[in-house]
Amino acid sequence: MRKYKVIDVSERQLEEIIRKGPELIEEGLRYIDHQKRTQRGPLDMLFVDSGKALVVAELKVVEDDTMLVQGLDYYDYITSNVEGYARAYREKGIDPTQRTRLFLIAPSFSVSLLNRCKWVDIPISLFTFQCIAFEENLNEIIPIFREVAIPSRPASVEVYTLEKRLDYITENKARKTVEALLNEVKEWDRENVLIEPTKYDISVKVSGSVLAYIAPRRKHFVIYTYDSDDEWKGFPIMSDEDLNNAKILLKNNYEKYRQTT
Repeated sequence: MRKYKVIDVSERQLEEIIRKGPELIEEGLRYIDHQKRTQRGPLDMLFVDSGKALVVAELKVVEDDTMLVQGLDYYDYITSNVEGYARAYREKGIDPTQRTRLFLIAPSFSVSLLNRCKWVDIPISLFTFQCIAFEENLNEIIPIFREVAIPSRPASVEVYTLEKRLDYITENKARKTVEALLNEVKEWDRENVLIEPTKYDISVKVSGSVLAYIAPRRKHFVIYTYDSDDEWKGFPIMSDEDLNNAKILLKNNYEKYRQTT
């Protein structure tokens, strides 16, 4: 039987090993770039998976709880610029409509990091690695990757209600303004306009399509909808003028939805 030993590798060696064989981590995974400069610093590695989604990878050769925060920084930057990356690496066939994924790759993960990951609401996967080499040829390094299960969140027992979302607003005038706005929008089309509470916001849908989100704050609220350039934006409502301008956008967007249904 051939004898082997577990060996340590540097982060640069690990990058090179993964670059040559990304499919050892996940079937269909393809390498794009590594140590790519970003506004958040050099990104360890970038891949595209079999579903054409970008994959941001943060690597460590020792157990390190800070890698989650570092990975999220890079994830935020890449996700915010996903269309630009899809164009820059057009030959890789990236689909910018697919959710970007985050991989954390390290020899081991602490219980604290695993528990933090279960509350991160993005597609995140954790992989441990071990490198071995046979004694007759220690230069031939063989990596072994294993995916680590992230603990499940406790089952949610919260029932979302419109009243709970509105009660988050402590300013009485602002709360009444939201109530009046929702009633007004509902009157546009009682059959096709649906107003529903979500975990943190209030969604407004027209024939199943999202028209807006109303995000309660303590003393005001924010309306998220498309602006005049068809870009999704948030509009803080701090005055009657803010409200009137937002209503115009909502009405225009509502009319666009009605024309397409």
